[in-house]
Parts: sequence; C-alpha cells; structure tokens
Amino acid sequence: MTVNDVQVRRLMEEKAKSGKSGLAAIRSGMHRETARKYLAEGKLPSELRASREWRTRIDPFATDWPDLKARLLDAPELEAKTLFEFLIAQHPDRYEPGQLRTLQRRVLEWRAQEGPEREVFFAQEHRPGEAMQTDFTHCEELEVTIAGEPFPHQLCHTVLPCSNWEWGTVCHSESLMALRRGVQAGLFRLGKVPEWHQTDNSTAATHDLSDGKRGFNDEYQRVMDHLGMKPRTIAVGKSNQNGDVEALNGALKRRLKQHLLMRGSRDFESVEAYERWVQEVLEKANALRRKKVAEELSVMRELKVSRLPEHIEETAGVTSWSTIRVRRNTYSVPSRLIGHDVRVDVFDDRLEVFYGNVHQLTVERLRGEGGRRINYRHIIWSLVQKPHAFACYRYREELFPSLCFRRAYDALMAGGDRHADREYLRILYLAATTMESEVEVALELLLKEQRLVDADQVRALVAPSKPEVPALEAPSVDLADYDDLLSEELAS
Repeated sequence: MTVNDVQVRRLMEEKAKSGKSGLAAIRSGMHRETARKYLAEGKLPSELRASREWRTRIDPFATDWPDLKARLLDAPELEAKTLFEFLIAQHPDRYEPGQLRTLQRRVLEWRAQEGPEREVFFAQEHRPGEAMQTDFTHCEELEVTIAGEPFPHQLCHTVLPCSNWEWGTVCHSESLMALRRGVQAGLFRLGKVPEWHQTDNSTAATHDLSDGKRGFNDEYQRVMDHLGMKPRTIAVGKSNQNGDVEALNGALKRRLKQHLLMRGSRDFESVEAYERWVQEVLEKANALRRKKVAEELSVMRELKVSRLPEHIEETAGVTSWSTIRVRRNTYSVPSRLIGHDVRVDVFDDRLEVFYGNVHQLTVERLRGEGGRRINYRHIIWSLVQKPHAFACYRYREELFPSLCFRRAYDALMAGGDRHADREYLRILYLAATTMESEVEVALELLLKEQRLVDADQVRALVAPSKPEVPALEAPSVDLADYDDLLSEELAS
C-alpha cells in the first residue's frame, strides 16, 4: 500500500503527542514497519522518491532530433508544427499525426534548457498623477446600432495608469480632432492635469510620419502646450509600454458587453444617447477606484485653461464644379457659392460650411483620401439644362441617391430611348423639388409593373392633390348681447 505525505505528517504529529510509535502508526493508517522506516528517515515520501532520468518508452524522434536541433539553433522561432510537417514530408512512413504533441513537448523543453534568452518585461510602479495614457479602440464587436442601423465606431480611451481611472468618447477615426475631444473630456471631467500625456506612435494625429523620424506634429504639440502637459510616446512596436490603457481597452469592452446584456438592447436613439450611456458605465467603474483617484488628484495641478474647440478651421475655395476640397476629399456645396471662399469647421465626424459667418450646410465627413460626397440637390438645377454632361460626368455615380434610382436609370437606358439621361435628370429634379422618399416609392411601383417610360409618369404619381376649400357659413351675430355686457359693467 502506498503511503502519502499526509499520512506521514499525521504519523509525525501523533508520535510527538504520545511518544508511542505503534499508536502513531495505527492512527495514521499505516503498518508498524512502514511507520518505523519513515520515523527513522525523518522525511516525507515525496522527499525520498528518486527522480527518474530514463525514458519509459522509445523516443520516436531520436533519429531526426539532431537535424531538428540544428534547425532550431539556426532559427529559434521555428514552431514544432512546422518541423513536424517537414518530418512527415521527409519520412511519410515513419511518423503519425498523433506524435505532434510529443514533438511540441520536446521543442518546449529545448527552448527552456538550451534556447535563446527571451525578452524580460519589468513591472512598473506608476507614480500618482504623473501621466495620462490615451489610445483608440475599435468597437464593432459590441454590435451597437443607432436607430436600427449598424454603427461602426471607435472609442478614444483615456486612462490614469496609477488608479486606472478611465474615460471615453465616441469617434470614427484616429484623428487629431477625436484625440483633442477625448483628452479634453477626460481632463475637464477630472478638473486636474497630470505632467505627461502618453500615446503610441502609430497615428498621424500626434506624429509626423512623413519623414520617418516620428516626431510630434505641430498641431498636437500646440494642444499639449495649451493643456499644460508634456507629450511622450512609446518605442516603435512596443505596445506593452502603453500597457495600462491597452489592457483596459479589452476590460472596457468586456464591461460594455455585460452592461449591454443587462440593458437588453444594443440599439440607441442617437450617437449622443449612446455616448452618455458609455460614460454612465465608466462613472460606475470609476466609483470603485475613488480612493486611488483621490490620491492622484491630490498631486495633480489645477486645470485652469479654457476648452479648445473640437474642430479645426480651414478655408476652401468653391470651384466651378460647385465643390470644395477638404483634407484630400471632395464635397459638393450649393452652386450659389461658386467662386467664393468658405470657412469649413472640420470635426471628427462632420464638416460645417460657413460663408460670412452664416451656416450653409453640414455634411458627414469622409474617411481616408480621394473620396467624394456629391449632393445632387446642389447641382441638379444646372444639370437639367445640360443633360448631355451627365453621361461623362466625373461624379455621375454619386447622383444615384439609392439603388432604386439606379435601377430606374438602367430601365430607361434598356428602353432604348436616346433621351434616357434627360428623363432620369427630370426624375432627379422632381426628387429635389418634392420629396425624395415619395419619388422613390413611385419608382418602385413603376419598376415593379415594368411601365417606367419617362418622368411624367413619376410626376403624376407624386403630384400633390389640390386641397378642397370647405364651404363655411358666416355665423349671424346679435350685437344686443354686447350691449347687455356693457350695461352690466356700468351698473357694477
């Protein structure tokens, strides 16, 4: 019968209590001779067990291991699975798929005993109030919708690494406007400012990536100067140096997922409502860190500056095409502005266009470069007068407000009418002067019945009915009633 460490410890304890070996053996559940052996040795079974240095079964890789070892010495990053696939290709009759796990253990042992030195990460102690870390994190996995529509977005996530206090704002890109808004939201929430602001170095919002030196760009440096923080960054490819905010990105999204489950719905009525909800979740999380946050705030400086605007002002000239060029993307504007310069307030999610401080339009901002957003209402007045320009118009594809309009145009072209372009532009003009939704319904009906021929059919369906004027009889008025009222007032 095998004796374990627990029994021997009990044996030692009972022997110390009674001083009798036989009684101690009985109480510990072992034979007298066995008890005598362990009492004489004074050691546990695990301490007496000799280590085994021989194999219990034949090593299947003994023949090829010298070659594998040489390859590992030459390229330590090689994986066991790659080596196993190499062996099977060389010796298809010698190895079976089930032996992969054995080779993986063998390679793992080699790495631990003979492998190259590995990078060591050093635990850091954060000084209270020293720095704020900021990072962007994608949130598509949350599957949030706004008014029923999918809402792909990011969060600008700011963290105080000592207390893990965090704040977040909704954004759509890693732009300077998004960063400015997110950092200011966090700082003004705290009312205090740390010494440093830390980011990674992969975004053009903070760094000048054009010359390869990755220095801070002028716009970001001006934001930091205004807020009273010194910027610093991490080494290239060393995301672990931004570890606190990187780790909290995942924790934040897990927390939001849980609260979405508790909420019972992932749909919000507006972006503003969603952002308020996110910040309510963060407030609850920060409440659990109150003691550490107070410690950080006690050593941080007061925030005594005004809030910077959350946009950048630019000036753009309106071309003869009724377009402006902003951040390497093209947008249409009302044609009355052709030849004038307009002021454009560039936000993270939109552009607001002004002429003479009078607001002209708001348009959703495009991401990336080389995009275009053309509103047919801005140019349709001229295009119906020049219908031949439509066929080769550079932004023609932007003049189909929906798939239904595109199908209508294709149906007109399929009819063989040489005036198909003109008829489609008349339909587009009708949409601009009435209701686009009503025109779309009319097109759907005509396309379904396969009888779309020209714009007049659509106009007949969307033409407003002439209201009927009701016949009203003029009521007769008895002026004696007013005389009675006046006589009562005089009597009183």
